[in-house]
Amino acid sequence: MPKDPAILLSYINTKLRDEYTSLDALVSDLECDRDEITKALGSIGYEYNEELNRFV
Repeated sequence: MPKDPAILLSYINTKLRDEYTSLDALVSDLECDRDEITKALGSIGYEYNEELNRFV
């Protein structure tokens, strides 16, 4: 999992677009921490939009 928030944003949004129907499915499958991801991306002004299934 990328540590840089900008690279993480691209990585997560690509995974959500191409492979996963929700953030919960992604974190479950990749065994990562949802809070860590949302905090890192929140630090650069992004929030998860469930309807769009991406961080905006």
